[in-house]
Amino acid sequence: MTQTPTIAFVDDDSALQKVAVEGIRGFNAALFPDHPQGQDLAIAIHDPETHEPVGGLCGRTAGGWLAINLLFVPDALRGMGLATRLIAMAEDEAKRRGCHAAWLDTLNPQALPLYQRLGYQIFGELKDYPAGNNRFFLQKKLSTIA
Repeated sequence: MTQTPTIAFVDDDSALQKVAVEGIRGFNAALFPDHPQGQDLAIAIHDPETHEPVGGLCGRTAGGWLAINLLFVPDALRGMGLATRLIAMAEDEAKRRGCHAAWLDTLNPQALPLYQRLGYQIFGELKDYPAGNNRFFLQKKLSTIA
């Protein structure tokens, strides 16, 4: 007889994240066998002295879409066009990988106009996240490379 699994909260979720991501990606590969496998995408901003990453963009291309999951530019480096450059680099790579569109989300009211200037359009809004503010979901059509 098989034992019933236990369910519990964990403090360190790194092992759980690995299991969940691998499980979901495996399930999706079986569900959509004719689609190319997704690929992570990461672009770092490096400190010029230490060469350590201090910010950047993390995302993934899958299903013909670029998902920008994280975008961070440190306060001291803001206003230099780095976010615009990161997004342009990610979009160019996504097009190279055959993506036709991109999406991202933000709860930063200062970032929202930037994304809109870059051609992203709001397709969803989660009100009161965090309480008193809103989280916006944006998408953009990318021209694919022939």
